[in-house]
Amino acid sequence: MPELTFDYDATLAACARGERQALQHLYEQEGARLLGVARQLVRDTALAEDIVHDAFIKIWTGAGSFDPQRGSARGWIFSVTRHLALNYLRSQGREVQVQDTALDALAIATERLDWSGVMQAERIHLCLDQLEPQRRSCVIHAYVDGYSHAEISQKLATPLGTVKAWIKRSLAALRGCMG
Repeated sequence: MPELTFDYDATLAACARGERQALQHLYEQEGARLLGVARQLVRDTALAEDIVHDAFIKIWTGAGSFDPQRGSARGWIFSVTRHLALNYLRSQGREVQVQDTALDALAIATERLDWSGVMQAERIHLCLDQLEPQRRSCVIHAYVDGYSHAEISQKLATPLGTVKAWIKRSLAALRGCMG
């Protein structure tokens, strides 16, 4: 679990200002967890290390584009890493199982859902399976693909209010299921 005192927003802002020490602190705080996520997706430690390296370069160069209105800073750095890993898998023609990536994304969202992380992976799979397909799709688009509620609304041709309600209820159901 991340330190309660670590300020991800301030750290990303410092990275955006070019403060190298901030990137070092971010690496010390999350590097091992990011490596775990990348390794779980690509199933290769050396490749996962390369992906995490590339992710930190992307975090460093893109920190100024982080928008706290679209999600948490911690979620954003994990999203950068996941996207790089998924892009690698797609470029290699390897199939990506949506539930596996949803599992990673949802397990990482600990600060939002108060879960203990990847250790409950199997349980998350079972809980996701209990959601109606459209609601599960909304959660996956939000936490795996990084779509905003408006983007999900457009993608699914569903009213924005409905998408927001589905995600809110789905997260509540997932919390309840995770017990």
